[in-house]
Amino acid sequence: MPKINGNEIRPGNVLEHNDGLWVAVKVDHVKPGKGGAFAQVEMKNLRNGSKLNERFRSADKVERVRLEQKDQQFLYENDGMLVFMDTVTYDQIELPSDILGDRRPFLQDGMTVVIEYYDEEALNATVPQKVVCKVVETEPVVKGQTAANSFKPAILDNGVKIMVPPFVGQDEDVVVNTETMEYSERA
Repeated sequence: MPKINGNEIRPGNVLEHNDGLWVAVKVDHVKPGKGGAFAQVEMKNLRNGSKLNERFRSADKVERVRLEQKDQQFLYENDGMLVFMDTVTYDQIELPSDILGDRRPFLQDGMTVVIEYYDEEALNATVPQKVVCKVVETEPVVKGQTAANSFKPAILDNGVKIMVPPFVGQDEDVVVNTETMEYSERA
């Protein structure tokens, strides 16, 4: 596996550190007035979810890990476990439903999800960046309310609350960005 310098760490990099696999969540490059520059890295453990703040100087070497990404199709949920199928080999795997975190409500039947593997161990799963959802509840359009940034609350068919533009009505399909949890466009 390639070793990288401490100042080359970027958000999203997976690192082997303290005998664990960590993903860099936030990286701040700090140049103090006195002393050498360093990278202040906020990391999250891929196995147990714990967080860690660590300083890496540019001379420090860290092991960067490449995870294998596979597209897998969501089949169903059973007792808190999500069942996915490899679309090439038709192998099925079960993962705990909390692997998706707060993106779990956006998972739909038959959806293709990217699952990241380290050797044979599934560590992470991500839903597509844009998902189509139906608005089940929102306020009606108010005539004359055309202020540029006037958004109104809406509840989607998966129970998630987002803000939508005033022209979006009830029972309309909208595209939601799952990374920012915000309205993107009409479907």
